[in-house]
Amino acid sequence: MLTHSEENHLKCIYHLSNKSNGAINTNAIAKSLETKAASVTDMVQKLATKGLASYLKYKGVRLTTKGEKEALKVVRKHRLWEVFLVKELGYNWDQVHDIAEQLEHIKSSTLIDKLDTFLEYPKFDPHGDPIPDANGVIASKPTTTLNILKPGDTCTVICAKDSSSDLLLFLDKVHISLGSKLEVIDYFEFDGSYSVKVDNGSAITLSTKVAENIFIDKL
Repeated sequence: MLTHSEENHLKCIYHLSNKSNGAINTNAIAKSLETKAASVTDMVQKLATKGLASYLKYKGVRLTTKGEKEALKVVRKHRLWEVFLVKELGYNWDQVHDIAEQLEHIKSSTLIDKLDTFLEYPKFDPHGDPIPDANGVIASKPTTTLNILKPGDTCTVICAKDSSSDLLLFLDKVHISLGSKLEVIDYFEFDGSYSVKVDNGSAITLSTKVAENIFIDKL
């Protein structure tokens, strides 16, 4: 059983590794976790002892295959909980990260598998990040955005491309969320805006900037 701190470090190293091809500097980990570099060094040495990471002083740290597998479990739980909080409990998209940070440490794999089934196996969290499946397989990031649609086209919202709180708050205000069904009513070349019907309700107007930041499945 890994401690919360060990899981946090594994997840942090995993995320940083996705942005870098080389070993991860302990200072970078400390900055991300808002802790001291000395504490990070102690932790990565513990992770290395457990076979979860390889660490060389002044060279940095890498996850082993075993370590990456454990990191993906934490990432999977975090992102599934984010989907649940938004889709089922009505949280705003910008409110769920900190809560999911707590829920990601639940140990029951059975619970997480049942949660995945209940949510109908989502591939992406509300911020567009891919959710690893039970085997650690990650889907490619979505590429289709609302701005490719033409009047008469319909789609389902997958996630937001830009996870800034301003965009998420705007989408909440116009009642667009995960799974929303949208129909493009009209496109206005003058300012590049779209008239869109949300879940067969009243039409709203979206700018090109917003449309470019909504990932969708075209129906």
